[in-house]
Parts: sequence; structure tokens; C-alpha cells
Amino acid sequence: MLLDTNIIIDVQNEVSPFCQAAESMIVAAVQETGAAINAVCFAELCAGRPDASAAIEAELSTLGIQILDVPAAAAPICGRAYSQYRKERRRAGGGNAPATPLPDFFIGAHAELLGWKLATRDSDRYRIYFPAVELIEP
Repeated sequence: MLLDTNIIIDVQNEVSPFCQAAESMIVAAVQETGAAINAVCFAELCAGRPDASAAIEAELSTLGIQILDVPAAAAPICGRAYSQYRKERRRAGGGNAPATPLPDFFIGAHAELLGWKLATRDSDRYRIYFPAVELIEP
């Protein structure tokens, strides 16, 4: 199972109302099929704690979570979904989105490419732009 950044943040934040559910989800995934984040999620986690990349890696390892590179084959999937998002945002009057895809699009594309489930609390965007990805919510 691929994990979105918000699932890791929930586990790290003991006062989060999603902490226990996220932790249970990770434990079950590790025992059943495995759990991973990708390099994009790792970057988001490091952005929140810029001097703690080694500590973050150790925390993930303790939880049994692997860190995966994003394969180049995910790029066209990401680009297709993000292009659709930008068009829909303009059409809805939301203005122009940045030209570079948002992190969630790399995460969703990676899950779609692998055919893996994605654990997230941001299910709306993933459901719209990555309908082939099975979402698991805490």
C-alpha cells in the first residue's frame, strides 16, 4: 500500500483524531502486503523538518515503511491527471493552477502505475483524477 503524506503526519501527531486509525492502517498494511511512501512524500515530510531527514527515515523504518523512488513511467499518468485538473480549475473559475504538477498528482500516478491501494485523507482529489486507484481512508 502506498501512503500519502497526511497518513504519516497523523501517526507522528498523537493528538490527531486520525492518529490511531492511521497507525492501525499502517500496521495492517505492513503485515499484509507492505507499506511504502515515495520520494515525493519523503520530500514533503523533510520540508516540515528540514534538518531531520535521517530521523524521518529511521521513524519510517521503525514503522516498517519503505521509501520508493517515483518511476519515470508514472510521469505520463501524472501529466494527464494534472492537465485535467488545470482545465477543470480554470473552467470552475479557480484561476490558473501552477504549471508544475502538485505533489498529490505524483503520488496518485505512482499508486496507479503500481496498481496499489493508496491510504489518504485527501480522497476527493484522488477519486476524481485517479479513479483506478483504490483509496483507503482512516
